[in-house]
Amino acid sequence: MAKIREGTDEVDRCPECGGKHLVRDYERGELLCEDCGLVLDDQFIDQGPEWRAFDVEQGEKRARTGAPMTYTIHDKGLSTEISWKNKDSYGKSIPTRNRAQLYRLRKWQRRIRVSNATERNLAFALSELDRMASAMGLPRNVRETAAMVYRKAVNKNLIRGRSIEGVVAASLYAACRQCGVPRTLDEVAGSSRVGRKEIGRTYRFMTRELKLKLMPTKPQDYVQRFCSELKLSGEVQSKAAETLKDASEKELTSGRGPTGVAAAAIYISSILCNERRTQREVADVAGVTEVTIRNRYKELTEKLGIEIQL
Repeated sequence: MAKIREGTDEVDRCPECGGKHLVRDYERGELLCEDCGLVLDDQFIDQGPEWRAFDVEQGEKRARTGAPMTYTIHDKGLSTEISWKNKDSYGKSIPTRNRAQLYRLRKWQRRIRVSNATERNLAFALSELDRMASAMGLPRNVRETAAMVYRKAVNKNLIRGRSIEGVVAASLYAACRQCGVPRTLDEVAGSSRVGRKEIGRTYRFMTRELKLKLMPTKPQDYVQRFCSELKLSGEVQSKAAETLKDASEKELTSGRGPTGVAAAAIYISSILCNERRTQREVADVAGVTEVTIRNRYKELTEKLGIEIQL
């Protein structure tokens, strides 16, 4: 079997046809002959790309030099950092006589990473954003989107006269809606240090000034998460989605709070599928009152002709 010689790019000829056109297929881990199709090696090791890239254009101009760029760090993750461990690149302990110098380097490194007021603002705000996103269990793409929204607000000088926490919370709420991972204002306020009213006021101001195009949230967006928190089966989730689809066609969801309609649909479906949950349990998860669920529940059952035996 022809193999690549260690430490070189030289390869032997194909033993079947004698051809020299040997192709390395890193996706399948194979070395094969382009002329006759013979697989010479089916356990070919991918040595890694020479450039870190996500498409051809990036591969031509981006070198692989560490972690990818991120907007969730004030310097986009491009600065260096001196580790707190007193060890060199080989893992050996740094001599005591050199530790004072390392301490000074570490101290100045921290100082120069934040060089002006804007960077200081971003450093605090993005750390707060990361804390809130972690508390709410939000994915990476939502954090990146929220960081971009906040940076746009800083560039347009929308922070002046408003609390940093309020603008961060509003950015996170907008990012959740942009990425299709909706969270209620109460949930965002629960992870923030500011109130629901201030977040809502700041959010409306930012969407107007930044011209953010955000579609209204739909009840269907909340069904999966609420069912998961209530430990309901997929059958209940499917039934709730079907109920909401019928309600949307008959325009029963317009002008109603999406969380209340979603909670009522889940309550109805849990009864129909013999996985009954109380109105109080559903209300606690959805963040609405029992009265709201009862009102939406009556509307849906009457207008959709759903018969329920309580």
